[in-house]
Amino acid sequence: MTESRAMPKAERLYESCDYYDAESLLTDAERHVLGRLRAFLDERARPVLAEYWERGEFPPDLGPALIDLDLMEPAELTVDGPARGIYHAFRTFELARTDASLATYYTAQAGLFRTAVSVGASDEQKAEWMPRIIDFSLRGVFCLTEPEHGSDIAGGLATTARRDGDEWVLDGTKRWIGGASEADVLAVFARDVDDGNVKSFLVDRHAPGVTLEKIGGKTALRMMQNFDIGLDGVRVSEAERLHAVESFRAVAAMLRAMRSDVAWIATGIQAGAFEAARRYVAGRQQFGKPLASFQLVQEKLARMLGNVTSSLSMVVRLTEQQAAGVYRDQDSSLAKMQCCRAMRETVALAREVAGGNGITLAADVGRFHADAEAVYSYEGTHEINSLIVGRSITGTGAFV
Repeated sequence: MTESRAMPKAERLYESCDYYDAESLLTDAERHVLGRLRAFLDERARPVLAEYWERGEFPPDLGPALIDLDLMEPAELTVDGPARGIYHAFRTFELARTDASLATYYTAQAGLFRTAVSVGASDEQKAEWMPRIIDFSLRGVFCLTEPEHGSDIAGGLATTARRDGDEWVLDGTKRWIGGASEADVLAVFARDVDDGNVKSFLVDRHAPGVTLEKIGGKTALRMMQNFDIGLDGVRVSEAERLHAVESFRAVAAMLRAMRSDVAWIATGIQAGAFEAARRYVAGRQQFGKPLASFQLVQEKLARMLGNVTSSLSMVVRLTEQQAAGVYRDQDSSLAKMQCCRAMRETVALAREVAGGNGITLAADVGRFHADAEAVYSYEGTHEINSLIVGRSITGTGAFV
């Protein structure tokens, strides 16, 4: 009989939601860093999440404390080079199983902005900027979506860039930019009025002509602060243009890399919702018995676990492919589409087994249920990702 690779029970981080032990792919050092993150989230984040979610504010002390944990490229993991992709993926998973806003907040820097520079910058620019991105001394956000252009951004991007000597002049508006108020620079994508191609620029958030307006009235990701950004005659030097971005192809390369992060967030949300539901039904009595003892409740828990397990298996394999240098649009789109579809069912079942209490923040499933709707739509809607996969299947594009 083959000896099991499963870790001893006391050492497992994800035993309750990781039945096939994907965690075994992590090294002891990686697990140690994730355990350090787990302790921080349990001690510092969980006690304040409900309060700040209801207030629609991000806890002011959590951001700096999260940065101080040295999670981007932890020193203990980078003796022989950058941290492995599977570590970065489980870091996102750990954040999301606690709260979707926390995961979105951190990946705005560690995923979106870092990818924009790693894909779009020249070697000289990377040498200057990447160390500062990793230690958060240069903070940035990814500014692609516009008020009138989301799914059709490839052809519809309306923000313009006009060359004027050694500078560029930007005009336009961006929307849904998370964390913009805390950024040093905005990675703005604009269409060159001369050649019609998309280019990207690192814009000083405080530059003349830049305005930020917080988006209010949200019913999901309430802690995450999203903004409309106005650009009115904003001047940017040629040195601040991402020199490897000469068309939308570079943006597409960024998106295919970043969608894997969103698939991991969707999987983490499922794990968090499942664990919250499991805790609730174990402690709730009805008809003189724990809810966990009812057949229909157990069936729903089993479906939730099935969704978590299948999603985790998919994103682990996607991460392994990307670690081997295989980046395909259809792979990241399939994972984003499928994991988010499973996420929607999982959080609905979690809310369902908690009954009326499921819509309260106290039961700890309500946040996951509401926040899942935002994750379902960002980084490519279900429909757009399904068409990317469909094009791969049939060889025929069905975009309008």
